[in-house]
Amino acid sequence: MLRKGITESFGAGIHALNTSQLTDGVINRSKRMMLDTLGVGLLGTRTAVFNKALKYSQLFTSRERSSVWGQSDIILPPHYAAFVNGIAVHSMDFDDTWHPATHPSGAVLPALLALAETLPSQPSGLDLLLAFNVGIEVQGRLLRFSKEAYNIPERFHPPSVVGVMGSAAASAKLLGLSPEQCIHALAIAASSAGAPLANAATQTKPLHIGNAARGGLEAARLAQIGLKGNPAILDLDRGLGVYYKDYSPSAMADSAVRAYKWILEDQDVAFKRIPAHLGMHWVVDAALAAREKLQNAVGKFDLSQIRHVTLRVPPSKYVNCPLPATEHQARHSFQFNACTALLDNKVTVASFGDAQIGRSALKELLGKVSLETPEDNLPSFDKMYCEVEIATHQGPSYTARCDTFYGHWRKPLTLKHLVDKFSVNASSVLCTEGVEGVIDVIGNIERVADCSILGSYLRMTSNQEHLDRMRIL
Repeated sequence: MLRKGITESFGAGIHALNTSQLTDGVINRSKRMMLDTLGVGLLGTRTAVFNKALKYSQLFTSRERSSVWGQSDIILPPHYAAFVNGIAVHSMDFDDTWHPATHPSGAVLPALLALAETLPSQPSGLDLLLAFNVGIEVQGRLLRFSKEAYNIPERFHPPSVVGVMGSAAASAKLLGLSPEQCIHALAIAASSAGAPLANAATQTKPLHIGNAARGGLEAARLAQIGLKGNPAILDLDRGLGVYYKDYSPSAMADSAVRAYKWILEDQDVAFKRIPAHLGMHWVVDAALAAREKLQNAVGKFDLSQIRHVTLRVPPSKYVNCPLPATEHQARHSFQFNACTALLDNKVTVASFGDAQIGRSALKELLGKVSLETPEDNLPSFDKMYCEVEIATHQGPSYTARCDTFYGHWRKPLTLKHLVDKFSVNASSVLCTEGVEGVIDVIGNIERVADCSILGSYLRMTSNQEHLDRMRIL
């Protein structure tokens, strides 16, 4: 019997995986991912980058129409709905992060929800859950084709590569494509892959997630009508291997066995408490702890006490931004996040507004910061640490180190804190019924007969609630 090629094994796996293979662990973890993604996506619909993308996308129409999250009366062609909703998810860098490094959910969930609205028969919640996990699984397996992928990226943004492949796999699963069509969906998606890290810390970075969601959905639809690509796209160095210097692909595990081993079972994701690059969470926690030590020692905290601040962080050029001028630069700046934590004793969504970024006190403190990259501080979200040392004019220094922040996969958010995060984010857009409805649907998604109910709740805006009350009066 001939051994399957690597791409062939992925096509067979995407096609064959079924709902009976979803374990309780995978279901629970993926429901947390879905809820968090919807929350940060709803909040992201209030950003400038989302609104620019929405304005552009509204130039297009089609017979098929899908919803825009947090918009009661706006519909778009499905691939543009996936695009703008994906942008919303990553618009504030508030979405989940995996290891090896990528943002797994934002490329998949917007594509699936946009696609589901176009199907003649609405999928069940369990169908949606399976397709979502297929998309996550494919990303996880592709990331393990390279040791380089385990580090904080240096050349390209991973969701733009593995994300579009995950979106294609998830969309292919929801469409019920054949193994051969699944192969070609991956091949087509690979030609939409890739985005340079030079666009990190700009308004273009959120487009990486939007493009991944859109590109994967389009690839699956094109494969469905017979378009073909290279059926060995995952096997070849000149295929997906062009993105990795140490590409070493392997076949997907046999998906015909009942006890299928999902990567999500072994590797949980990180959920963010602040809307910034994941590395910022270590430096913020270290800065808060150092600040507390100083305050406990001298009885107060005052900017004039600080002579110098040293940050000891892993080497990563794209999150080393000494003097950020925009919100996107601030979200990718060890210096900004440490100094904001020191000044305000917190970092929040509001910390990245123009008024906060432009404060004279912040600029003064930024001028006192130096950054070091110790040899033992590895550029990996699984192994890195951040240390903050505050040197005072009085002589003493106060140092704190964070090895694992709260929200990391080693120290996961409680369900209550995850739901609280969703509620705060979603309530900025949705009415109370919408917020509570989404929580209920996702919490019971495996028992939902028709997943279109989720879209209904995502359109229940606070503005609509006000209009409905006015009609009653």
